[in-house]
Amino acid sequence: MRRLVLWRHGETEYNAAGRMQGQIDTELTPVGWDQARFVVPRLARFAPDLVVSSDLRRANDTATVFTEAIGVGLQVDKRLRETHLGQWQGLTSAEVDEGWPGERQRWRWDASWSPPGGESREDVSERAYEVVAELQESPYAAVMLVAHGGLIVALTARLLGLPLSLWPIFTGIGNCHWVDLGRDRGQWRLLAYNAGPE
Repeated sequence: MRRLVLWRHGETEYNAAGRMQGQIDTELTPVGWDQARFVVPRLARFAPDLVVSSDLRRANDTATVFTEAIGVGLQVDKRLRETHLGQWQGLTSAEVDEGWPGERQRWRWDASWSPPGGESREDVSERAYEVVAELQESPYAAVMLVAHGGLIVALTARLLGLPLSLWPIFTGIGNCHWVDLGRDRGQWRLLAYNAGPE
């Protein structure tokens, strides 16, 4: 595998309302469906041999828009699910800050720390990295993973080999935006981050 595109799902009602989804299985809004359709021509230029999606509906529906439009195979892998946010799932940032003062900032700056009852970004990167490691042994030259913002940020940092202390340099990924990674001499290189339609 020489090319890896990490594509975030389209907008959901939780995104629009500013709620933290985690692994709550939310659906795309009409805007989210339109976002996915709109970027298909841009993403088609990567010519992926395979698309692998999270099993959560918002990612799987986004992936299906692409695979049906260009006629490429789709696999589903639950290891690509978003970060489990434990007790924070379904809450707004303000609600988290009220219930756990200062902890959301701690979570932002410490990739090894996890919300109460949830996963750390380091944990998420481990399970997502397993998917990539398996694909590196496959015959596919270019693969697209359709997943979630938190997972994409963590996986990008992991693939680039960054120490945990530097993971916070990556900001969030917009709905239906993507990360483009190329592999050369066994090393992943960042070609584009948080890319989206013009």
